[in-house]
Amino acid sequence: MYLHPTKIGIPNRYGLGFYTRTGNFMLLREIKKIFHKELASLYPKEEIDSFFNLMISHYLGLERFVLVLKPNLVIDKKEEQLFFQGLAALAEGIPLQYVLSETEFMGLKFFLNKEVLIPRPETEELVQWVLNDYVDSEQPLRILDIGTGSGCIAISLAKGLIKSQVTAIDVSAEALAIAIRNARNNDLSIQFEVMDILENEDFPIRKYDIIVSNPPYVKLSEKSLMHQNVLNHEPHLALFVPDSSPLKFYKAIIQFSKKSLVENGKLYLEINETEGEGIKALLEENSFKNVEIRKDIFGKIRMAKGSFVNAKS
Repeated sequence: MYLHPTKIGIPNRYGLGFYTRTGNFMLLREIKKIFHKELASLYPKEEIDSFFNLMISHYLGLERFVLVLKPNLVIDKKEEQLFFQGLAALAEGIPLQYVLSETEFMGLKFFLNKEVLIPRPETEELVQWVLNDYVDSEQPLRILDIGTGSGCIAISLAKGLIKSQVTAIDVSAEALAIAIRNARNNDLSIQFEVMDILENEDFPIRKYDIIVSNPPYVKLSEKSLMHQNVLNHEPHLALFVPDSSPLKFYKAIIQFSKKSLVENGKLYLEINETEGEGIKALLEENSFKNVEIRKDIFGKIRMAKGSFVNAKS
C-alpha cells in the first residue's frame, strides 16, 4: 500500500516525538528507525536489522528485504501494534524466537514457547550427521530421541528418513505438548512419551537402530559465559548440570542405550566442548566401538557417535 506520508505528532512510549503517518497508516521504515534507537544499546546493528526483517516476514507475510524495493511501504495500526509489542519484548531481552513463537530448524518451522529450548545451529549439524550416515538406507529405521524438547531432532529425522519409526521422550509433559503440536504442524506421526532418563527402570525395553540425544550439558560454572537472554528466558532444566557430575545424563543415556540398541546400532550425542575425551572414554568403556568426536562449524567439539557392540555376543 502506498500513500503520501505527512508528519504528525503522536504520543508514544519511546519518546521520539513524531512518527511519519498518513491517516491510519505508518511508514514501515519509520518503525525500523525506532527499533534501532531503542535496541542500539542491547544488540549490534546487523542483529537489529535481522530482527526487523524476520518480523516483516512473520507479521506481514512479505519478503524480508521488502523495504529495499519499497521504501515507502506503510502498515496499518493493527500491524503497527504487532511491531511495537515485539519491540517491547526484545527490549526486555526476550529472544526473538519466543517473541514470534516460532523458529526454523532444518528448513522446517517449529512453534516455541519458554517450556522448550530454542534449537541451535550445532544441533542441526548433529541431525545432518545422522541423515548423512543413513541416506542410502533401504530398511525402516527405528529411532529414539531422548530429551526431545520442541521435537526438532525427532521431527527432522522423521522428515529426512521417511521410512523411519520415530519415538521421542522428555521428562517435561509441557515440552511434549509443544513437540506434539510441531509434529502435527509438519504432518508427521511420531510416538511421544513422558520419561525421565535418569529414572528409566520402568520404561519398557524396545530395540532401536538409532538413539540420538541433546541432553543438558552446560555446567553451572559456565553460566557467566552465557548471554542474559538465555539465562533469563530459556528453561534451566534443559540446560544445566552440576559441575560435580557433568556427565550424569550421558551415563544414564549410555546405560539405557546398551539395553535398547540393536547390535551395531548407533548412538549420536551433542556434547559440551570440554567433555570430548570424557565422553569418548565413557562410550568405549561401555562396548561402543568406532567412537568419533566431531567439531561444529565454529570449531568447537560438539558431537559424538558410537556403534554398540554387545560384549556377550
